[in-house]
This record gives sequence, C-alpha cells and structure tokens, in this order.
Amino acid sequence: MSRVSETGFSGLLDLPLNRLVDKARDEGGRIIGYTCSYVPEPLISVDGLVPIRMRAPGVSGTPLADTYMSSVICSYTRSILEFALDGFYNELDGWVFTASCDHLRRLYDNLSYLENPPFNYMIDLPHKISEPAISWFHEELKLLAGALSADFGVDTGPDALRNAIAKLNSFNAILREIGEMRKEDTPPISGRDFHEIVAACASSPKYLLKDKICKYHESLKRNDGTDDYRARLMLVGSQLDDPEYISVIESVGGLVVADRCCLGSFPGLAHIECGTDPLRSLAEHYLAKTSCPRMMEEFDSRIENIIGIAREYRVDGIIIETMKFCDCWGVDSGLLVSALRDRNIPVLRLEREYSLSGEGQIRTRVQAFIESMGK
Repeated sequence: MSRVSETGFSGLLDLPLNRLVDKARDEGGRIIGYTCSYVPEPLISVDGLVPIRMRAPGVSGTPLADTYMSSVICSYTRSILEFALDGFYNELDGWVFTASCDHLRRLYDNLSYLENPPFNYMIDLPHKISEPAISWFHEELKLLAGALSADFGVDTGPDALRNAIAKLNSFNAILREIGEMRKEDTPPISGRDFHEIVAACASSPKYLLKDKICKYHESLKRNDGTDDYRARLMLVGSQLDDPEYISVIESVGGLVVADRCCLGSFPGLAHIECGTDPLRSLAEHYLAKTSCPRMMEEFDSRIENIIGIAREYRVDGIIIETMKFCDCWGVDSGLLVSALRDRNIPVLRLEREYSLSGEGQIRTRVQAFIESMGK
C-alpha cells in the first residue's frame, strides 16, 4: 500500500499555515482563511487571492477560547479561536465565513471582537435549496465580490471568475480520478492517504501543488494496490481534517473507500458548471452540491446521494462520524442511522472531538462493527 507521507504531503498538515502558504505570500498572494464548504472557493481565489481551509493541527486544549465561547460549542470552532488568540493566523490577510451554524457565527463574532482582522466577512446562507434561496445567495455573493474588490483591489468580474472556476475544476478533476481508484478491488491508495491529500490541498495554495498531485496520480497507476482489508467502508459526517482518525479505523481491517464529509471528496470535488453568469453558477453549485444537514428539507436527497455513493464504491458498511455538540450533524445523524438501517445497510455512529482522542474506544467499536457484518 502506497503511503502519502513518503511523497511529502503529510508535512503540509503539521502547521495551520504551512510552508507553501508562506511561499504564496512571498510571491504577492493574499491569504484568505475560510471554515465552511459553503464558501465559494473560486470567488476567494481570483486575482492573487489564495483560499486556505482553516485547521488547528495539534491543538491540545482551548482554555482561552473557553473563556469567550460556551463549553457546549463544538471543539472545531473553539480550536480555531484558540489558535487565533495564540497568533497562529496572524499572517492571514482576511477571513470569510458563512452563517451555516450558530457555532461558526459565534466564532466570527469573537474573532471580530478580540482580533479585529483586516478583512472579516460573513456570508448569509439560506436554509433551503429553491429558486428564491439561490437568488438570495447570489445577491450575498455579489456583496462579497464587492467587498473583496474594495478591500483588496482585485478583479471579481465574470472573466476572472470563469478563470478561477476553470482552474479549480482542473485541479479537482485530478483528485477525483485519484479518489475513483478506490472503487477497485485492490485500491492503490488507502482512505487515510487519500484524506491526507485532500486535507493538504485544502490547506495549501493549489497552484503550488498541482505538479506534485499529477506526479503522485501517475505513481498510483503503477501501484498494484492491496487486498489486505476486511471490509470496505464509507465515512459520512462533519468537519474531519485529521487523517489519523481514518488510520484508527483502518488499523482494524477497515478500508475507507468513500467519504461524504465537510472536508472530503463528495461533494467537495464536484465539477462546477459555469454559465453566462459565473456568480449565479457559484450560488447554484454551492447550495445544491454541498447540501449539508443545514438544508433540512434535503434529507431525502442526501440519503439517496449517500446510498448511491455506497453502491458505486461497493461498501460493506457506513460509519457516521459527528463532532460533539455539532447541532446540524447531531440531529441529522440519528435520522441517517434509521434511514440506512431501513435499507439494510450496516451503519455505525461515532461521536468525537475535533482533536483525536479515545483511539482505543474507536478501534474497539469499529472492530466490533466489522465483525457484526461477518467480515
């Protein structure tokens, strides 16, 4: 089994802002941090802007953040605030949030009050996917485009957006091809390794990684793959940016061949169709394709999407991972478990914190889950 760490991707996950982010800044790029899959990445990558998905690797506690945010706020948002207060994100030129949950809204509020970043923007977000909702989100993106132009002097016009969308589509197409290799009986890449690539790409300027990704893709084609696993698994759930969680799952014989997480391959790597109005296209794409549990009326389509992926990748069972106190996924996960079991699909629900902990318990429960499937 090929190991991504041998190619150098793992080093990009050690710090909140890695060496490639520093290089992009040295080349004149302005770094924009974002925290949610509803943020339209092409819009914050025009004309020298560099989008970086915010992470807090190695966070050991959140004593400062706990002073300002409730202890029943999810540990992801508290970890990001903790690192911000510790100065880990001082090199950022700006932040872009979406009002996707109360926890992220409180992170935005506290960041504004305590740190007052030079650019700190909140995109409002509908609760539905409908024509009025898309029009509303379209107007929100127009406001963001105007704010970016005013603060950074960047071109957010149609041609610049089309170019940014085309570049992201080209990059994501390579990642999708790598991910689709997991359909094989003997996948040439583990779930842990694939997730490491996706997280590294989200945490880095993509233009500095494209050649490396292409070379790695070619190397996988020469890899015989592995059949050293007991069960093919799909991972579904909230923000997960630490590949070591998947290492724990795979250490007992599971192989994660598909995922539908906030930071993952479905729907995060989906192709963006660009029409005559690129901003409108982004509004349509990010509302419809992301469709996380915030969109409560989309539960049935979300279930069908998960089942479709599970069948396509021939999974034996599904693991639903939810971060403790996550309101959106906390509600949705219980309904998902029932709906999947009604379809006779084996499912395991795991609750976790942002920072990896309780590895022994996770390992025991996953092992029991695999054995319950007769694997």
